[in-house]
Amino acid sequence: MKIVNEHIQFPEIKYETPNTTGYIHLAAEIERTLPFKPNSKKKKDVIRKAKDLCVRLCELDEVISANVLDAFVIPPGNRPGRKILEKNNPDVHIAAYDLVVQIETTSVETAKALQEKGLFKELYDLLKKAARYFHSFVAKNARKIGEVDKTRPGVFLYNYFYADDREVVLPVWEYTGRWFTKKTGLDNSTLLMPVGGEQCEYAVINHCRWDTSLDIIPHLIFRPSLRPYVLGNFSANDIVAIPILYKLA
Repeated sequence: MKIVNEHIQFPEIKYETPNTTGYIHLAAEIERTLPFKPNSKKKKDVIRKAKDLCVRLCELDEVISANVLDAFVIPPGNRPGRKILEKNNPDVHIAAYDLVVQIETTSVETAKALQEKGLFKELYDLLKKAARYFHSFVAKNARKIGEVDKTRPGVFLYNYFYADDREVVLPVWEYTGRWFTKKTGLDNSTLLMPVGGEQCEYAVINHCRWDTSLDIIPHLIFRPSLRPYVLGNFSANDIVAIPILYKLA
């Protein structure tokens, strides 16, 4: 791990023991997301059907929760990150998922088994058919600041990390995460790592929550330390993070 701008420092994070939950992350690009742009009739219909299927999935003993999340901000990404992708992997698909369904099960094993059940296949087919681009994988919790509460409204972040050297992603995530806990008051995060054998485009996906947009968006725009500390250390290690902000659908 390479560290740059070491003159900027933040307190270390106290991590909780990772959970043993299994995650199925289904991400779909259905239409372009713009601030204040309402969803189309097509997307509203997909959301309605997906929520109904999630309710039915939650009746299964192995399913802890199943949530539908609708994107409301998809940033264009920073220029250094785009250059890294152009240089190292020009054919990679840039994440722009405007709809995500995340299912949490009692274990990684039950998450894998759930994919063979009819209800899940119905949900999978619904999203894949509606999307111009679709990605699904099973993941485990690799690091945890705290559990992400999806029982109430809030602003939810999924941050998709690309890296050719996947071994360096965890230490860089831990180091840069100090900025978020200090500057935004972040007290929750479950870092998702695709399990072995999964064909996933991302090294890890960070998932966390704030109560309101004012708790995070102004910090991403106006905090001068974001670029040298967070983005600078990403770039130094050839890591690209694509953050997308969601609300519960």
